[in-house]
Amino acid sequence: MPQVLPTRAPIAAQPTAQLGALHAFELPPPVLAWLEQAVKGEASDLHLLAGYPPIIRRHGELVELAGEPLSGESADEIVTGLCPAELRSRLSEQKNVDWSFEWLIEQVAHRFRANLFFAGRRLGACVRIVPAAIPDFSWAGFPQSLAQRIAGLLDGLVIVTGATGSGKTTTLAMLVQLLNQTGGFRIITVEEPIEYLYPREPQSMVSQREVGSDVLTFADGLKSGLRQDPDVILVGEIRDRDTAQMALSAAETGHLVLTTLHTRDAKGAISRFADIFPQDVQRDIRYQLAQGLRTIIAQRLLPAVDRGDKRHLALEIVWNTSPIAAAIRQGKLESIDNYLLTARDDGMLSFDESIRQLLTAGKITRETAEQNVREPSLLTRR
Repeated sequence: MPQVLPTRAPIAAQPTAQLGALHAFELPPPVLAWLEQAVKGEASDLHLLAGYPPIIRRHGELVELAGEPLSGESADEIVTGLCPAELRSRLSEQKNVDWSFEWLIEQVAHRFRANLFFAGRRLGACVRIVPAAIPDFSWAGFPQSLAQRIAGLLDGLVIVTGATGSGKTTTLAMLVQLLNQTGGFRIITVEEPIEYLYPREPQSMVSQREVGSDVLTFADGLKSGLRQDPDVILVGEIRDRDTAQMALSAAETGHLVLTTLHTRDAKGAISRFADIFPQDVQRDIRYQLAQGLRTIIAQRLLPAVDRGDKRHLALEIVWNTSPIAAAIRQGKLESIDNYLLTARDDGMLSFDESIRQLLTAGKITRETAEQNVREPSLLTRR
């Protein structure tokens, strides 16, 4: 039977998974079979929900696996078996739980992130398939020159934003691994849960801390991490005021801070960051953000011309130049759209232009392009 391995401990002789301490258990056989199909089918997620057959997401498309829809009883049984015993009380109390694990498929270790939840008083699960290795920039469609420019920053805040499933975690992992390979960096990550594992590289040191097992919250991980001589700090997501304030403070005190937000575009990331705070301090936060921000990368994954093929990455890139900083301080975010069009020499890129480039290269259809641009007339311009 395939084995579930510890995510970080060097013990692999028995089925185990990790969230904090090791939790020894075996995954339910049906889940093992579905995960194997998901990995071999290049899927990103496996969905288990009462009333539906097992469903995978492959390059953005939902695909049903063979089999009958899960009954409520079978869904409860399977998802309960997917949850380590030590986490079942948390699942019952909080109504959802996240954790990560590894599993051998044809003698290759693959990582997974599981979110278990209640829906209609029944248990459900979404299991994210994390690539066995950190992808390279060419595979992801992320410009190498942009990655090198970010890696060359000495300090400041870098925000990667986009909808769920737009590749934010993968982008951060590629950037951290680039820094790790470059050498000379003490890197600390605070994640929930840990997905990609960074290999040991010469002249670099990476410590990965998981919320819920290594630290209590993102803010706690940031606060204690600042006492661990970091050069680079990765914060998996900014969700609350304490984390946002700590990230800004770290960026202002000589650290490079990489993080994510869930917004549609770069302007949304700026307003969302400020809106985390009470109205009476938002002006001060905008001034602080205008000082500490370095760049915002907004991402979308668009379907390929051939349905079922790997999706293509569209980007919006905002660098914190003097006009952008002034717009942030004054709260005039609508002016950012004009700067994206007129400041290309500074490395700015709008979603419309990125999508036009994908269309010109024959990677997406005109229908997809028209659905995702603000100004369809741009698609016909040279």
